[in-house]
Formats: sequence, C-alpha cells, structure tokens
Amino acid sequence: MHRIATFLLSVSLLLATALVAAFPAPAAERKYVNGIDRDYPPFAYIDPLTRKPAGFDVESMDWIAKTMGFEVSHVPVPLDNIISALRREQIDMICSGLSITAERAKIIDFSHPYWEVDRVFVTRADNPLTPSNMSAANIVLGVKWGTSESEAILREHRQGIRSFELRHYESFDIIIEEVVAGRIDAGYIDEPPADAAIAKGVPIVKTPGQGGPDRIAVGVRDDDTELLNLVNEGYRRLMADPKWEELQRKHFTTRQGGQGASEGK
Repeated sequence: MHRIATFLLSVSLLLATALVAAFPAPAAERKYVNGIDRDYPPFAYIDPLTRKPAGFDVESMDWIAKTMGFEVSHVPVPLDNIISALRREQIDMICSGLSITAERAKIIDFSHPYWEVDRVFVTRADNPLTPSNMSAANIVLGVKWGTSESEAILREHRQGIRSFELRHYESFDIIIEEVVAGRIDAGYIDEPPADAAIAKGVPIVKTPGQGGPDRIAVGVRDDDTELLNLVNEGYRRLMADPKWEELQRKHFTTRQGGQGASEGK
C-alpha cells in the first residue's frame, strides 16, 4: 500500500510539473522593465514637473500592459547604452522611439513598427543654408548621441557625401538651442522635436534629410518570443481602440506616420 501511495504521489508531482511547463504564469504575474531615453519628446522623457516618465510611448505601453495583463515600469537609460542594457537583461524592452536599423536587427528583435519618423536638418530662420549648399559646405553639424541619424550622417561623411564638423549632444532641445545661438550651423534631428519647436515660435526652419523615414518599433531580446507576442498583440488592440487617436492628438504637433500593427517583422 505504501509503495502504491508513493507511486501515485510521484505521478502527481510529474503531472503538476508538466502542467506548469505547459501553461506559464498568468501575464498578471509578469513584470517588465522598459528602458527609455530620458529626453526624447514626444516619445519618451522625464517630465520636469512630476519627474516621472511620460510621453507617447510611455502612455502607449502603460495602456498595453493594463490591457494585456502585465506590469511595466519605465527606467531611463543612456541612449548610447540602451541596446547593451537590453542584451545584458538589465531591461526587458525598449519602447522609446527606437528606430529599426539593419545593425540593430542583427542583435535584437523588433515588434511590428507602429510609427514612422522623418529626419530633418534644422537651421536658423535667417541662415542661407539650403539642402543643396549644405552638402557642399563645410558646416558644423549637431547630432544626438546614439541615434540612427547620428549613424546615418557618419556613413554619409565616410562616403564623402557631406563635409562637416560633427558635434554630439545629449538632447534635440540642446541642438536646437545651439542652432538658434549660432554656435553650430545646423542640426540633424528627428522631425517631431523640430515641429514642436517651430510651433512654439522658435526661429528655426527645417529641410528634409536624406533617405526615407525611420520605422519605429519596440526592441526586445531576440529570444523573448513571449514578450514580443504580447507587445504585438497589445499594439494591435491599441490601434483598434479610440485611445490610439487620443494619444496622437495629445503628443504630436503635426500628424506623423502611424503604422498598421500587422506590418513589419
């Protein structure tokens, strides 16, 4: 009798283990850390008044977490270290206006793209620089550390497309301030912060950059299929909800390129 009881107990434990493996913990028990750029409005930033994470991507991911039944916290990470932090498992995702690039796609995975952002040159309104003479002139150009536009402009420099003195800055706002003060000739930045500055009356003008728009997506580790599926389904639901339009109206001065949740990888 004792042997039978022991055998039945062993079988029960094996079955319980198999069930746990087959059906992982509910999403409500999962907690994820989202790494954000502390100064990338309107996508993600630390609000100077509340000192809390804010922005289009922060609010979008909060909505997705609530809808999909998991918890998320937003932690600022230096942009030039954010991919490394993801790979070292210091954070679980990057939902912070992250551009899809071929180099990044070799080492991390991306959700379906949910937005598009154009790159632009910004100059003072009284500056005679144009897209044509900007390519020929030996200008002082400001870019933000760790951004896709920084990588792109460096490639153009190596290929001999542009001649310039490159200066790196911590934020797009600082680049715009440097342009207005005349300390640099131009900045190469994403279009949303340029539009926001122009809407506030800052005396700058923008001209189109090279190439097409950047596709924006959430970055995850390339082995985290579970989180990738949660994020893709979450964005699919968000884009079908009136909340998506509400967030766009709240955070963007002009309407940018929203993406369908079924597109991309």
